[in-house]
Amino acid sequence: MNRLKMAEHNAILGLARLGWSFRRIAAEVGVDRETVARHVRAARGDPPDSNAAISITGSDAPALAADQPGAPVGTGPPDPNAAISIPGSAGQRSRCEPFRAVILAQLELGLTAQRIWQDLKAEHGFGGSYQSVQRFVKRLRTTTPLPFRRMESDPGEQAQIDFGRGAPIITPEGKRRRPHLLRVVLSCSRKAYSEVVPRQTTEHFIRALENAFWQFGGVPKTLVTDNLKAAVIRADWYDPDLNPKIQAFCQHYGTTLVPTRPRLPRHKGKVERGVGYAQSNALKGRTFDSLAAQNRFLEAWETGVADTRIHGTTRQQVAKLFTEVEQPALLPLPTARFPFFQEGERIVNRDGHVEVAKAYYSAPPEFVGRKVWVRWDGHIVRIFDQQLRQIAIHAQREPGRFATAPQHIAPTKRSGIERGTAWWLKKAHAIGGEAGGWAESILQQRGVHGIRVVMGLVSLAHRYRDAEIEHACRVARSHAAWRLRDVRNLLKRQAPPQEQFEFITEHPLIRSLADYGALVHTAFEEVHA
Repeated sequence: MNRLKMAEHNAILGLARLGWSFRRIAAEVGVDRETVARHVRAARGDPPDSNAAISITGSDAPALAADQPGAPVGTGPPDPNAAISIPGSAGQRSRCEPFRAVILAQLELGLTAQRIWQDLKAEHGFGGSYQSVQRFVKRLRTTTPLPFRRMESDPGEQAQIDFGRGAPIITPEGKRRRPHLLRVVLSCSRKAYSEVVPRQTTEHFIRALENAFWQFGGVPKTLVTDNLKAAVIRADWYDPDLNPKIQAFCQHYGTTLVPTRPRLPRHKGKVERGVGYAQSNALKGRTFDSLAAQNRFLEAWETGVADTRIHGTTRQQVAKLFTEVEQPALLPLPTARFPFFQEGERIVNRDGHVEVAKAYYSAPPEFVGRKVWVRWDGHIVRIFDQQLRQIAIHAQREPGRFATAPQHIAPTKRSGIERGTAWWLKKAHAIGGEAGGWAESILQQRGVHGIRVVMGLVSLAHRYRDAEIEHACRVARSHAAWRLRDVRNLLKRQAPPQEQFEFITEHPLIRSLADYGALVHTAFEEVHA
């Protein structure tokens, strides 16, 4: 006697009304195809294949024998007004039962009862009310769990990653430690890589994952993992915050990490079973004296045992399927391994610098007081914003030293000397040619120390007009006055420039030298007379 629950019986009849084949119904409901055929034929009133009665269990399920035909079942669209009982219900039968398969499919897509009712009316001619659909959906959610959707991946498309507990390690001092077992399983071929690490840190996670890629000889396009702290800062099904180092690692290898929905381990069921397989088949009952010894054993076990088995789902040898199908579909490895670095989050101090390994590095002035990401590897220090866009790069300095990029100094905070001689000469020439010439003369006479004098000259433009400064500089140059105070005094008095006179030898008012000679001769004669 075939005993089915009322829900299974109704599901078979409902799917048959939608025109599904016996094989498809059997796969959906999880029963034998002959069982489906007997129930459908009995409901149609067809002659039974045997005298065995079809028994249905349920709170109010009637026994439907082969000679007791039920409502007619056809392959066309269901009668909108047909009334068939809901499992576990009594009294009025739901008008939604003929659409059970449709409603289940829409619930699996996450649609609401309102949307399902609208689609049933528009696409299937449903004549019931919204409240009837709402009640039916509520019963389905409480009494009929939705079937899990099985996901299979194309070759090279996906790898699933998970941590478990490794075999105990007994140290020479007799201490017992349990490392963490990381297993990476390629979803198509089930080829796997296993490695034990002392802790679930980001560094250990990246190195073990990288070792898996080089063991496979390629990189899968996506990496599916749970929300472990080594990779995910904040779990969110729609927009998770990944560890920046993990993002850089994925960019280096051209892959993408996709965390699963929190608390749903079935989203990575292949590796969940894979970790259990490694624990029970390889490590159970064993102890090791070091991490290296356990990893050597796992490497030999993967190639000698796990790769040679015929997988229960694929029905093929793991190593053969990997070599022939999946390995050629993997992404190529980069030319070098991921450059490992240290990183951390910092806040830009009020002086515009961040501290890294007891040295200080400048950031753009607009980031003062904001959080940034910093990465350093012993040679280079890189500063990133929260979107991981690089905003600064420095050579790593010794502890206690400062590295300040000129472009990171705000214009209002930049001293005059830092602007350079050429910049200040350009400002002086912008006043006029006389001012520029006076500034050039100052620099020629005093050298670098004359920059401050030129700065003072340029600052006079805040109080005087350019024409006034030009006139003062012209007068100062004519008097060879090379002090800033001279220019300032000239601006206050606005003195005229000194006139230049040429020397002449003849003039009506000037006696000739012969007259002066005769006068001297006469004076000597009078003295000696």
